[in-house]
Amino acid sequence: MMNVGFVGVGAMGNHMATHVLNSQRFKNVYVYDLSKNAVKDLVKKGAKASQSLKHLGGVCDVIIIMVGYDDQVRQVVTELAKSKPKNGGILVITATSHPDMILEAAAIAKKGGLKIVDAPVCFGLGGARDGTLASMVGGTIADVKKATPVIECYSRAVHHLGSLGCGEIGKTVNNMLHWAHSLANQEVLLLAKCYGIDPQKMRETLLQAPGRNGTLEEWDNTRFTWHEKDMDIAMDLAQARDLPLPLFGQVDQLIKFSHWHQIKELLYKKTISFLGRKLKSAPPGKSTK
Repeated sequence: MMNVGFVGVGAMGNHMATHVLNSQRFKNVYVYDLSKNAVKDLVKKGAKASQSLKHLGGVCDVIIIMVGYDDQVRQVVTELAKSKPKNGGILVITATSHPDMILEAAAIAKKGGLKIVDAPVCFGLGGARDGTLASMVGGTIADVKKATPVIECYSRAVHHLGSLGCGEIGKTVNNMLHWAHSLANQEVLLLAKCYGIDPQKMRETLLQAPGRNGTLEEWDNTRFTWHEKDMDIAMDLAQARDLPLPLFGQVDQLIKFSHWHQIKELLYKKTISFLGRKLKSAPPGKSTK
């Protein structure tokens, strides 16, 4: 039986590690986090605490890395590579990263006898809590096969899209659609609200119409948190292939003006404001001037 490790057991990682623990498919589940309380919470559930990344890399066959930024990924992989385990191991990077970072991480890991699989996840905190994340995966067939039993514990599906870095490409194009839908949803609901239609009722109606989208289904939970990072990656990837993306060039710019509090205001307040304008509501045929 394999030993599984987790680096980063905050909000997302805690739930993911819990699903792996509850599966009872593995010998041990080791956890490491800078937050001692986060580690203690999982130890109470049956996990074992690792005092260092070097220890974690030395005892685990598959290690899930759930950190937020590329520099954190680089730092974690560099430290894990120093462990140089006898039988090697698979490092699974689950956060949204640039594909170039994945290839850089693979080169670092190789020095320590470790291999990389990129498996960023979709469906956010709710998916982590419910064990219904979708994992977009890149890597060799052999490496993905070894990591899949662990990934399956917290995922509704494991989509192997191709070689190393392809998981991040898949996550990026999903993010592009999500943010485009976010902007579109905001504008159509604002238009309906300006003509006296309750935006929540309009939203519920659209969910039964051809214009429905996954982002609209989870509209109350939409948070503009990683939007700029996501679109920076998308535009950089397009530029590297000389691919013009006129629509998403506008999405990239417009998303910078969006904030999560606008969604709450749109759905639950009578006031209407957008891009610095204060607007009024009136039914068709009635003037607001």
